[in-house]
Amino acid sequence: MIKELCQQYTFLKEDDITKLQAISQQMQLMADLNRADIFIDCMSREKDVAMVVAEAKPFLYKSHYKDSVVGQYAYRHNEPAVLRTLELGMPTRDLRAITQEEQMVRQNVVPIKNDDGVTIACLIMETDVYESEQKHAKIQMLTQTTENLSETLRTIHEEVLLNPYLNDGIIIFDANGISQSVNPMATKLYRKLGYLDVLQGIPFENLVLDGNSFKIIANNPNFKISEVTVGDMSLQIKYVNLNSAQYEMEGVLMVIKDITDKKAIEKALITKSVAIREIHHRVKNNLQTIASLLRLQLRRVDNKESKKAFEESINRVSSIAVTHEILAQNGVDEVDIKTILKRIVDNADNVSFNECQVELIITGDTFYITSELATSIGLVVNELVQNSLQYAFVGREKGQIIVQIEKGIQYSSILVQDDGVGFDVKNSRKGSLGISIVQSIVEDTLKGCFSLESASQGTKANFDFRMKTESI
Repeated sequence: MIKELCQQYTFLKEDDITKLQAISQQMQLMADLNRADIFIDCMSREKDVAMVVAEAKPFLYKSHYKDSVVGQYAYRHNEPAVLRTLELGMPTRDLRAITQEEQMVRQNVVPIKNDDGVTIACLIMETDVYESEQKHAKIQMLTQTTENLSETLRTIHEEVLLNPYLNDGIIIFDANGISQSVNPMATKLYRKLGYLDVLQGIPFENLVLDGNSFKIIANNPNFKISEVTVGDMSLQIKYVNLNSAQYEMEGVLMVIKDITDKKAIEKALITKSVAIREIHHRVKNNLQTIASLLRLQLRRVDNKESKKAFEESINRVSSIAVTHEILAQNGVDEVDIKTILKRIVDNADNVSFNECQVELIITGDTFYITSELATSIGLVVNELVQNSLQYAFVGREKGQIIVQIEKGIQYSSILVQDDGVGFDVKNSRKGSLGISIVQSIVEDTLKGCFSLESASQGTKANFDFRMKTESI
């Protein structure tokens, strides 16, 4: 079938077709190992269209396909990963695709190249998109996406194991636990561990790195995965049973992945997280110390206007401290905007200006912002809420303040609206320090615009800010 399809729909030469036929003989093993549908696609004679020339469905797991799709086309708008790999000769991992039966799947694709290094086809592994998203960590360990596909593409014959772009060590043991085939990467890894002997013909017990027993592995048909540290190296070990068509155990495949760099990166990220947490924790403590000193000074002040100025300053310092407290808890330099604003609003509500019962509501979109944005936005919202609490509900028993968040692409906005008594924007509170602070932060730091409207039905204060997608 492969030969006829390739001759009719592709420009492949006879030697290339023969190579695809050889690889297709291992596809059933790949499907069973990865619990996935496996395909070989070739670029057709038509532009932006590939042809499915071979397929394999897992025996023990449900396929995504009711019928065979061999001989059907794969279009770029449905399967971008396939066309990308065929054109660029590069692996493509973890992209969504739509099957010929209109089902959503996730594809991992590796190129198949001839002896001249020319991409003649691609090997595709398809898994369930929803299961993949829900159990991403587990699937990543079991399949290792494109890397695992590259491993299982060449697992039986020694000449296949010698492929130069295979980055993991592979050793195949027979049913008696004696190593039969070893790829160059496995030899290289074991040389680093001090092994001097040729690795073929050595018992499993002399090569095992994680303390596993061959008998236990051979009697357990499921994937076995472990991580070990040997010297300065961190390794991930995976075992897969090799079964015959009659499901009799014929051997064990051991895959060794050097994850030393990955572990170093994870350790660096943990160290960075601890450092970020400690920095924010210290900033929070320093701000709280400043607030405490201001409170001590406040007790010595008798003038009403001076007391008011001290109270406003204490509140501003506290709002910044709240932001750093949340960042210290998270250990990252990003925070959810609703979490920040809720704490800011709760903190502002603790300061009583009159006897009015005010309902504070936060609504709208939620998304993550950097610590720099969080500090500035928190200070602005705190100032606007404080103004409403202080001036909007004089002589009222009840009131409401709504903080509404609207996410945009380049700019997002926040509206602070109350249903208070309102005021004359043009003639009232000119030169107010609070409004001056808000305008300065919005225009200079947030690179946005600030507007203020007020009437007898209440006041609306709106500002926007430039989004920053990069993390610090």
